Amino acid sequence: MRAVVQRVKSGAVSVGEETVGKIGRGLVVLLGVGQGDGPEDARYLAEKTVHLRIFEDEAGKLNLSVKDVGGEILVISQFTLFGDCRHGRRPSFTEAAAPKEAEQLYKLYVQSCREQGVNVATGVFQAEMLVSIANHGPVTILLDSKKLF
Repeated sequence: MRAVVQRVKSGAVSVGEETVGKIGRGLVVLLGVGQGDGPEDARYLAEKTVHLRIFEDEAGKLNLSVKDVGGEILVISQFTLFGDCRHGRRPSFTEAAAPKEAEQLYKLYVQSCREQGVNVATGVFQAEMLVSIANHGPVTILLDSKKLF
């Protein structure tokens, strides 16, 4: 699994004219599920996300997690994180998981974040969405469950 994690002042996602997910201070996570990913990837990435220390403490150091600051997480499914652009000009998405499998792991990731005591909002899986992100810093971190070392 891959995640683009952005520290935000606010985030929202709309489908059509309806806002389906909205947060204040916290993290917006663009989450992609790849071929071969399993439940352990979802749980690992959720734990990493919730405890990622990218919020400033009183000394101005990035030393606090979203949980520490009472923040929220907005999770958006993003299969294009597995786009391969090495050949030609059109990305190949063959490394992305099939939709049914990806949706199950996406839901497990969201559930795992919630089980750690963080409020989580979501987009709509496989929908065309408009995502609004007020990236604070800017701080953007890339996480990959397959790159553990």
